[in-house]
Amino acid sequence: MPTTWIVTANNGRARIYAQKDQNSTLMEVEDMVNPAQRARVSDLETDQLGNLAAGKSKHNTGAATQPNGYEPNQTPLEHQAELFARGLADYLLQAHTQNRYQNLILAAGPETLGLLRKLLDKQVTGAISQELNKDYTSIPPHDLLAQLKQHQT
Repeated sequence: MPTTWIVTANNGRARIYAQKDQNSTLMEVEDMVNPAQRARVSDLETDQLGNLAAGKSKHNTGAATQPNGYEPNQTPLEHQAELFARGLADYLLQAHTQNRYQNLILAAGPETLGLLRKLLDKQVTGAISQELNKDYTSIPPHDLLAQLKQHQT
């Protein structure tokens, strides 16, 4: 009988459960936590942006300097969320290549689901049987099964 993994995730936590068949209970495989999601931005970002530019220093190479209103492509929290999603995607790929699961149900918050869609390997996306745009990380396993069955109908 093929093993199904159920992944519930958001930017701060991912819980992975295994189910041997449709009538069995869920067994927790992994509980991944992203402590950076609870950190303050000032703790994550140590570089100071502002009026300091290399253009007037003695080390000026003539290259263009960043304008004073420079905004990074990602905020530090978005960067940490992407790193966490990459770690989860790598874990799922490694488990799939080890044949630890055959089917995958993915339930994640909207932002995390978008990141995972970009980062998951083709082998893993081929194993996805159900995908939900919901954050179920905080509900108990027996309630999770009930929620998943509601979405199947």
